[in-house]
Amino acid sequence: MKIIDLNKEYEELYLVCLEDWSEEMKEAGNHKCIWYEKMQEKGLRVKIALDDDGRAGGMIQYIPIGYSDAEGEDLYLIKCIWVHGHKQGRGSFQGKGMGTALLLAAEEDAKSLGAKGMAAWGISLPFWMKASWYKKHGYKKTDKMGIQMLMFKPFTDDAKPPKWIRPVKKPSVNANPGKITITAFTSGWCQVENIVYERYKKAAGEFKDKVVFNSVDTFDRNTFLEWGISDGVFIGDKQVNTGPPPSYESIYKMIEKRVKKL
Repeated sequence: MKIIDLNKEYEELYLVCLEDWSEEMKEAGNHKCIWYEKMQEKGLRVKIALDDDGRAGGMIQYIPIGYSDAEGEDLYLIKCIWVHGHKQGRGSFQGKGMGTALLLAAEEDAKSLGAKGMAAWGISLPFWMKASWYKKHGYKKTDKMGIQMLMFKPFTDDAKPPKWIRPVKKPSVNANPGKITITAFTSGWCQVENIVYERYKKAAGEFKDKVVFNSVDTFDRNTFLEWGISDGVFIGDKQVNTGPPPSYESIYKMIEKRVKKL
């Protein structure tokens, strides 16, 4: 296999998380494109893993921690590492060492840029972005928020462990009396979150004056720090599950039930 820096040839594929076959990705809007264009100026790094036939099978994206939802000094944070594992499209590339190769390449790149360590977020449950996978590669947990684990590997002796930036406030339950208020926080980086955002926005629009849809752009650093929430959806003051993405039909039915109770 070969690890390369993202270039124009693979840019379109990267923007749909290697899932150019997916109909769901078409629902995500242009949020990732906007995020990508802005983040290139702020130090975003992306690497692609190619097999012997030149097919893209994996990707990793990492950013200076100051533009993430964690705080630390002289660190990079891995936003996502993904090796295509679906039967559709190009098929599964998992189990061939691509993830490890991408991680090692990213670590060496971060070191060359002067980083004192690498951070990553993982999930404590045994599915996508498993914290246990990072642990096998020398990372240790430095913070926890729900099922999200903040993992860390220092490169230097003076590297300081990062911490999550925690929620500061949440939307008001009484923001629009007599109506259902949906507040969607979006930074644009994650296509799963972007799909959910667009589905809630579309469903909310079906109920006209009964539902108010508020969008909060958390790419703006001050806005993010004001809330301490990067991505997510709230109905009133209650956060709803966004992963894996609920279908449009289930979102519509959930809102419909709440509208009938007004």
